[in-house]
Amino acid sequence: MSFSPLFRLSRAVLLSSLISSTPSWSQPPKPLPPGPMLDGGRVVLKGKELTLELLTYSGTAAQLRPATDPMLDYTPGDLLKARSADTFYHLGDLDLRLRDDASTEWKDYSTAYRRKPVQVLANTPTAFRADLAATLPAEIPLRVVREWSVRSGDNYLSYTLTNRTHKAVHLGGIGVPMVFNNIMNGRTLEQSYTTCSFYDPYIGQDAGYVQVARLSGTGPVLLIAPEGHAPLEAWKPILDKRNPDKRVGRDGEAVLLNDPTRRGMTFEGSYEWMIHSAGFADTEWKGAEQWNQPTEAVLQPGKSITYTLHLFVAPSLREIETTLTTHGRPVAIGIPGYILPQDTDGRLFLRSASTVTSIVSEPEGALSVHHDGLAPDGRTQAYTVHGLRWGRARLRITYGDGTVQTIAYRSIKPEIQTVADLGRFLFHEQWFEQPNDLFHRSPSVIGYDNDAGKQLVQEPRVWIAGLSDEGGAGSWLAAAMKEAIAPDPEEVRKLEAFVNQTVWGHLQETEGPQKFGVHKSLFYYQPDAMPAGYYDTSMNWGTWTSWNRKDAADVGRSFNYPHVVAAYWSLYRVARNTSGLTSKQDWKWYLDHAYETTMAMRSHAPYYTQFGQMEGTIFTLLLHDLKMEGWNEKASALEGWMRERAQQWNGEPYPFGSEMPWDSTGQEEVYAWTRYFGFKEKADLTLNAILAYTPVVPSWGYNGSARRYWDFLYGGKYPRIERQLHHYGSGLNAIPLLSEYRAHPNDLYLLRAGYGGVMGPLANIDEKGFGSAAFHSYPDRMQYDPYTGDYGPNFLGHALNTSAYLVQDPSLGWLAFGGNVTVHGNLVRLAVLDSSRQRVFLAPTGQWLTLDGGAFTAVEYDISTHQVTIRLAPATAYVKEVKLHIAAPATEKPEEVRSVSLSSEGTTISLQAPR
Repeated sequence: MSFSPLFRLSRAVLLSSLISSTPSWSQPPKPLPPGPMLDGGRVVLKGKELTLELLTYSGTAAQLRPATDPMLDYTPGDLLKARSADTFYHLGDLDLRLRDDASTEWKDYSTAYRRKPVQVLANTPTAFRADLAATLPAEIPLRVVREWSVRSGDNYLSYTLTNRTHKAVHLGGIGVPMVFNNIMNGRTLEQSYTTCSFYDPYIGQDAGYVQVARLSGTGPVLLIAPEGHAPLEAWKPILDKRNPDKRVGRDGEAVLLNDPTRRGMTFEGSYEWMIHSAGFADTEWKGAEQWNQPTEAVLQPGKSITYTLHLFVAPSLREIETTLTTHGRPVAIGIPGYILPQDTDGRLFLRSASTVTSIVSEPEGALSVHHDGLAPDGRTQAYTVHGLRWGRARLRITYGDGTVQTIAYRSIKPEIQTVADLGRFLFHEQWFEQPNDLFHRSPSVIGYDNDAGKQLVQEPRVWIAGLSDEGGAGSWLAAAMKEAIAPDPEEVRKLEAFVNQTVWGHLQETEGPQKFGVHKSLFYYQPDAMPAGYYDTSMNWGTWTSWNRKDAADVGRSFNYPHVVAAYWSLYRVARNTSGLTSKQDWKWYLDHAYETTMAMRSHAPYYTQFGQMEGTIFTLLLHDLKMEGWNEKASALEGWMRERAQQWNGEPYPFGSEMPWDSTGQEEVYAWTRYFGFKEKADLTLNAILAYTPVVPSWGYNGSARRYWDFLYGGKYPRIERQLHHYGSGLNAIPLLSEYRAHPNDLYLLRAGYGGVMGPLANIDEKGFGSAAFHSYPDRMQYDPYTGDYGPNFLGHALNTSAYLVQDPSLGWLAFGGNVTVHGNLVRLAVLDSSRQRVFLAPTGQWLTLDGGAFTAVEYDISTHQVTIRLAPATAYVKEVKLHIAAPATEKPEEVRSVSLSSEGTTISLQAPR
């Protein structure tokens, strides 16, 4: 069965009733009549890599196509007629926030508000220059001249601002709209993946850039970088809704600027490259910690300043950094990324045509930097970076030519301590034990509001308080996965109580025709069935999200089932691999319930199983364990059904839908099963789609952060369409990226992208252990959401993927991810420091080493003898014997399993690596 239309059944269609400020997507705004922009013809500027078509009337981009793929248009050119009315933004527009010395009030101006024909100053085959006065208010203190040009075959966009008054003008906001074709509204999935592009920023000042890649993740990538000093200081969404009396229209009237393109699940919105942003930091963004120090420029009377952006093309995502270097831009490569546990040696590699003159930590003392000399390639400067102070920080790098680069870091506690903090918070602050709870939620790990410091026992989005859906299951799912990698006796006892008393029997049916079915929510809104005054009257219970008892009891949502399977599977792993930690059931009961719940998804919730399930990797692990235990009949049944699903996906061009019209989390399971059953072409297609929305950039927030922008609506305290940083897509999409890397250990890009995603869930955990749903990236907030929300799937991605990697890169040398590497002669030692310490991948040998129970402390590799020495932690009261799995993902070699008895002093195992 194939469902190609982009707009399928969606639980999102009426979300406008949830929060009054949320836009309505069920009733699209009435289209505006076409404006005059299309009058006057077009101008073509053809560079060696890009062909740009401009509208003569407005001087804005009509099309932008790469020479290597002329069918691809980075702009929404096919929507040009519909978007030609006033207030629609286009590439080439400009927003300004200005004031003079005599005023403290900022005024905003935009070329997008009211279109008038610009005054053409030059129109040649290599330049189109225009005065923009006609499309700006008469009282603006600046003359604005925009020039598109082709120089030495490359394309450029320049703005020259001249102060035409007798007073100094403060430039508090200069925003260059980055309008590209990320508009999927009304398109099929196939149309979207072949036509539309995602774009991501590196908000790194003079070294910053924007990358624009087709949704398929293949083909050329558009890059926009500063030419000279036009820093990418901030990344501002084009949806500013502050007081309209500060907006100035063409005739001086107050206006409210907001591109009317309908935002929702199929359009994230557009952004502006902010060259200066102090005018916003003082007002709408006041109190929010920005990526960079906000600045303004002061333009004296009669003086001019020019800002220029350079547009060029990288052949592919993996070649972005090489292309930046070719074009003279500074490049930074952080290993293992930019989220640094305080016991980990971070490595930073800088490539630049100009010498590094200084590197400073902001704030001072938050990061330490040591210069290690040149990397093995002889042209890259190498540094060791340590996080000294928990929280956000940045490095400010100054080069000899005056270029300034900033890199955003986040320092966290050592991984094992961070996860321990999470466990304590979940099983204490979020432990809900009220035996008389009317909704049978006790005992459980329930959602939490970190701002209010209280558990979420009532919420009009009933699933949040109802222990189901991602927004309600998130906390207990995180708790279950924490025990899977770091079991604690008290926490395991509580988890067993939750699973045996609350999941089995209340959240899940235990008998009858719906046995093993999982309810949509335990909490519901049914005032006629509750004591008078039970529901908090300060909350809005009048929307579709406040399900009644019948709706909450529905078992037809397949996406609820993997959470429950994961909880059973976690306790199976604890019971199977430890002694004395579990007591309620034996391992067979937990494994059987994981299997039966999976198969119940097929019978009770079949509709959405046509799509990949978030957390669907859990089914592959379940199948592996069923086979390991010799449960062949059940393994065969599960495998047979999963083959049917994979065959369906293999027959679809882009099988990446879900409840939502476009999604970024089902790809995880689609990749897992298409790869498992040998549908290589579809697995590769899926992997490339993941790479398209998972950037590799020098910023802890964006690096490895899979695109997601609507789930604050369903699980956040501050619900709005907004790019979420390290939402659960980060942890889940890291699974296929790292799996693919282990099969192709020479592809460092995959490891960097995947490891950025696997570290994201740890950055969401604060100093006391609270795990947030995601980080608010819009510059008016720049904080983690106070709700736990749907954090659980994110931590599941981390728990299933956390591991240590030893890599020898020909350009950068020996590298460690999830640990520290030291080299003494021919002996290379990896100290294992990731949160589980149960998985190690040795890229030079291709060996994937995993433990059932116990922990690695270090792995050593002798490059001359190819001997691998494994060092295991001492035996504990609960773990005295472990199984060591030795696999070679890049080969067809079968997995080897060894039983190892642990000693009280630690255990050493020697292996001979394949040559």
